[in-house]
Amino acid sequence: MNTAMTANGVIIDYGMGNLFSIKHACEQAGIEAKVTADVTALMQADLAILPGVGAFGDAMKTLHALDLVEPIKDFAATGKPLVGICLGQQILLEGSSEFGSHKGLGLIPGQVVRFDNPKIGETTLKVPNVGWSQIWDTKSEAAANASDTARPARWANTPLRSIDNGTYMYFVHSYYAVPDDDAVALTWTSYGDTVFCSSLMKGNVIAFQHHPERSATEGLSIYDNIKTMATTALRG
Repeated sequence: MNTAMTANGVIIDYGMGNLFSIKHACEQAGIEAKVTADVTALMQADLAILPGVGAFGDAMKTLHALDLVEPIKDFAATGKPLVGICLGQQILLEGSSEFGSHKGLGLIPGQVVRFDNPKIGETTLKVPNVGWSQIWDTKSEAAANASDTARPARWANTPLRSIDNGTYMYFVHSYYAVPDDDAVALTWTSYGDTVFCSSLMKGNVIAFQHHPERSATEGLSIYDNIKTMATTALRG
């Protein structure tokens, strides 16, 4: 564990996330993370993580049933880091076409769509996309499978500050985010001939389609960088 300075975090528990592995990653980074759906605990936290595994519509239905939709938006408005992971990334957007049309939290303008027959040459790839893929600074780098792994300057003040361009991260998903504004995309990734936005950052709202907690040392360092962002804000 990194004990230089701790941060108090909340992992939002709505029954649709890989909570144990995220909590373990937080602890390694020096984040004292509480798994809870309690709104008071959420609002008192230095940072919040919104996980998610499953279907978009089910996730939003559950968040509404637990009266967590408005508190999550209120937390985002505090300026403290709000981090979405996998499905937690997707529901930060305005809506999804997964099993019908569903409205999301709307914190990042854009929609969530399904992979549409991604291919390598004439071979159609399986959906979901499961496995290790590279994250790149730009669409063109992702499309070309670039060789320049220099750390992008624009990642310096983000949770990717210690990550090299082209680093492999672990993905499990059939849908992906399409932000209205490409400027909020932190990274791009290719799955066959489909290039998709694999992480987002809009102010203090940060989101990853991949699973940092399942992405070896590089992925775990993302949690440490999130803690640094939270504790820097506290000192400021």
